[in-house]
Amino acid sequence: MSKHPSRWIAYLAIASGVVAAMHIGKMAPAIPVLQATLDVTLVQAGFLLSAISFAGMSVGMLVGLFADGIGLKRCLVLGQLLLALAGLGGATSNSPEALLLWRGIEGAGFLMSALPAPSLIRRLVEPSRLSLYLGWWGAYMPIGTATAMLVGAAVLAAVNWEGLWLGLAGVSALMSGLLWRFLPPDSRTTEANTAFWSLWAAKLVTTLKTPGVRRVALAFGCYSTQWITVIGFLPSVYAQAGIGGAHAGILTGLASLANMTGNVASGRLLHRGWRYETLLSMGFVTMAAATWVAFQAGEQVSFAWRYGAVVCFSAVGGCIPGALFSLGVRLAPSDEMVATSMGFVQQCMAAGQFLGPPLVAWAVATGGGWSASWWVLAAAAAIGLWASVRGSRCLPPACGR
Repeated sequence: MSKHPSRWIAYLAIASGVVAAMHIGKMAPAIPVLQATLDVTLVQAGFLLSAISFAGMSVGMLVGLFADGIGLKRCLVLGQLLLALAGLGGATSNSPEALLLWRGIEGAGFLMSALPAPSLIRRLVEPSRLSLYLGWWGAYMPIGTATAMLVGAAVLAAVNWEGLWLGLAGVSALMSGLLWRFLPPDSRTTEANTAFWSLWAAKLVTTLKTPGVRRVALAFGCYSTQWITVIGFLPSVYAQAGIGGAHAGILTGLASLANMTGNVASGRLLHRGWRYETLLSMGFVTMAAATWVAFQAGEQVSFAWRYGAVVCFSAVGGCIPGALFSLGVRLAPSDEMVATSMGFVQQCMAAGQFLGPPLVAWAVATGGGWSASWWVLAAAAAIGLWASVRGSRCLPPACGR
């Protein structure tokens, strides 16, 4: 028996986020297939990439409040069941509009599967190791999206896109059962839940009035704008360069997986005393420079250098979410409002995911090619750098910076 038996349960909560992220990542390798089978346009593809974020952009904070109110375990289980249902519905879609609708429902399931996890991890592990676990939690998105891209490329080549949707629906159904079986029961009593909901408006206002949470949320929105846009459109960029669908999916999956290294490293570096400002500045500056090489430099550099820049963009940029998750949890107004605070952070992150791909697609369509995308990505990096550094300065001196 482990000295800290709850640690492995914390990894189960992280696994729930990974499964949820797989539903986001499955779209990127499927876009060329959907363009051929459902006549999906480039702008429609941008909305399909970002539609799963619509729920987060609209009601992320309310879902966080909902998770705090009904209990973290219940919210995770319901979220995975909703992802399973949306996967089944999406597999039956025969038009871009129907698929877009089910992607929005997947967004709600994604929120419910992801938002409670940082708060749950905080309860399951000792404070001295919180940054390490939140570093792993920060990697749930790249691990999930990379897995979906790598596996998705093989499934698309062997079966069809409907098979990929059905397979992931089954994975979510299985995860819901594991969460129900192994997560500890929610500790809140009926009286505590009633008291919580009676003060819900005050809790929302308190969260919104917390400067550090607002700045972390803005920084996360800027980060997600860059990451989901670059990773999501890479298969389409490669297709235009003559690289086949399976190879493009593998290259994109590897670039996405590189993001995990930065997330995990950020948790370890924070545990060893690195400052938040150092990690966040390094991440945003590197992302801006790497996207210039990958897109703005164009034919001036070889494909190998451009792909290397994308991998660097993903790997070093991965320091940002790991640091921001840790910072957001520490800046929450109270232990009872961690999920609500992270819901607001998720809302801004989802707004970046929702608006980024269509905005870059518009810039590419009207600006003469993929080189025009750099101006949007560079602006997001600059704003994110400013907001994250300002947010880190809201920490009490005792918490470290």
